[in-house]
Amino acid sequence: MSKTNAGRFFEDYAVGQVIEHAVPRTVGAGERALYHALYPARQALYSSDEFARGCGLAAAPLDDLIAFHTVFGKTVPDVSLNALANLGYAEGRWLAPVWPGDTLRSVSEVIGLKENSNGKSGVVWVRTRGTNQHGDPVLEYVRWVMVRKRDAASPAPETVIPDLSPALSAEQLVIPEGLDFSSYDFGLAGEPHRWGDYSVGEVIDHVDGVTIEEAEHMLATRLWQNTAKVHFDATAREGGRLIYGGHVISMARALSFNGLANAQMIVGLNGGAHANPCHAGATLRAWSEVLDRAETTAPGVGALRLRLVATKGGAAPALKGEDGRYLPEVLLDLDYWALMPM
Repeated sequence: MSKTNAGRFFEDYAVGQVIEHAVPRTVGAGERALYHALYPARQALYSSDEFARGCGLAAAPLDDLIAFHTVFGKTVPDVSLNALANLGYAEGRWLAPVWPGDTLRSVSEVIGLKENSNGKSGVVWVRTRGTNQHGDPVLEYVRWVMVRKRDAASPAPETVIPDLSPALSAEQLVIPEGLDFSSYDFGLAGEPHRWGDYSVGEVIDHVDGVTIEEAEHMLATRLWQNTAKVHFDATAREGGRLIYGGHVISMARALSFNGLANAQMIVGLNGGAHANPCHAGATLRAWSEVLDRAETTAPGVGALRLRLVATKGGAAPALKGEDGRYLPEVLLDLDYWALMPM
């Protein structure tokens, strides 16, 4: 009997299966420093304890996407070690801030299965929840991945496709306890634009570009303990090593600071697609579209629903061709809610 783990294949999943992921992770200032070194992340609420205290919090939490990457990384050995691609997200909510010193762990439930027509792979849907050392939930989301089959001749499971919400309502968003933007310092935050300055349908070109480097991607993916073979083994996927989709998300989110500096906290993930594979050497640019606006019950806090699009090359606000498929230069199409001062 082998003591090593080859990972799960499509045949190994069943709807209703619950997977408790191994190796809890204590996160702290080191993760913050590395995150800010890897990405041009400059949101003031995550950079300065003093700024965060001025917004009603005890100190600066760790970046929202640090929580996402850490919780996500725990799931990879059990969900996507043998994945061909991570396809999308839905129903994501940040439920509580993650503070330096918190220990995070992850649990996933399989909620859907569908074999692909080629019989060589299938799509697996899981709902993942991340909790802290007190057992309090900090993050939950659904994602779906394309996973290899161990044996193409094995019978297909019954197809179950989960019914997922196209978007979270503003009422479903969880506002961190104590958050108060009524005395928000726009000068320290870096831009004067507030919630009321954005209109539905507005498109913002974030101007800047960043070339994706192999070394930075490898460091980031190891930082989150993401072990998916396609990110490390150049022979695991035709076309070479694939850049971790979360690396693209964080880079695009950081680029969006130019025009959305006051979109301080991500609190909802409505949907997302890694539209095309990303490889080292691609130059990433980003643009955002305002999809919706909502008031919240927290003092001075509004919510913007934003579409964040990352492209390789130009940043023209185009997504799909006449055939309805994503244009080849589109890498990421992410729909999220962020909190902003009113």
